[in-house]
Amino acid sequence: MSNGPPPAGSADIISLHDFMAAANAAYYGARDPLGARGDFITAPEISQMFGELIGLWFADLALRAGVAEPVAYVELGPGRGTLAGDALRAMNRAGLKPPVHFVETSPVLRERQREAAPHARWHDDVFTLPSDQPLIIVANEFFDALPIRQYERMARGWRERLIANNPPRFVLGDVDCADEIPAQLADASFGAIVERNPASEAIITDLAQRIASQGGALLVIDYGYEGPATGDTLQAMKAHGYVDPLEAPGTRDLTAHVDFAMLAAVGRAHGLRPGPCVGQGAFLTALGIDARAQALGRSNAARAEEFEQARTRLVAPEAMGSLFKVLAVRHPDWPQPAGFA
Repeated sequence: MSNGPPPAGSADIISLHDFMAAANAAYYGARDPLGARGDFITAPEISQMFGELIGLWFADLALRAGVAEPVAYVELGPGRGTLAGDALRAMNRAGLKPPVHFVETSPVLRERQREAAPHARWHDDVFTLPSDQPLIIVANEFFDALPIRQYERMARGWRERLIANNPPRFVLGDVDCADEIPAQLADASFGAIVERNPASEAIITDLAQRIASQGGALLVIDYGYEGPATGDTLQAMKAHGYVDPLEAPGTRDLTAHVDFAMLAAVGRAHGLRPGPCVGQGAFLTALGIDARAQALGRSNAARAEEFEQARTRLVAPEAMGSLFKVLAVRHPDWPQPAGFA
């Protein structure tokens, strides 16, 4: 449970949302956090198979949609550009060379992305993406880094969790926040924590409106759950281990689990068709990762075990296969994407 209410008018108290936004802006703006020498490794960095299968998924959907306009490849938070590089190579083999748009604010990562996709166009946010063509948008481990708000149920009602300084610690606000709590969770037990992500809600709303008017689809791959649900999912990564999220802000990656049900609900509210939310393992298996790992092993026998280990890491339930989930939200006139039963 959090500590008591903050002193009235204290300038050393901010919301978790603002703390997380500032910390992650500083963190990503100053470094390349990926890889063995960084703080974490994402699926595209584990194996080329991940990006290749996403590229073929894109090509299959774009070709079956049968639209006259070129379909743009959009990636949110492209990291080093590894996923895009592998995906675009696979698309080229399928005869597609889509225009490429990256949503990225980090100057350090933009330079790495330029090596993988030199002809890409960069955007600071989703609100400047093109409005005159269909978009297939890929968001791999993007929504988890967006800033959240947390609310805790107390005897006196729901209160927002804030962060006080000296030393950094959670405290509770004085304002009743019952209106922020989903109706299904309003009577949760005392001490329960509910998370909301206004940044995610704003972004998915804009993307849903674009897809509804322009055509296309959104593919989200991230760790998360299907809410509404209670629980504190805020975490921090440093040197491939979990650390205190309140210590040394700007030097560690802050994330929270993604509510896939919220993303699907916003899409549905704008006339889109969300598919079922499936595990990453089931999704990649349906796309043919087993056959791809075997083919890579046959072409390079010395690395066959490496490819199999990467496949296992991506799809095994005890690794990334179950924790990471996949959701596709598409225009109602577009076909069902591959990989979903």
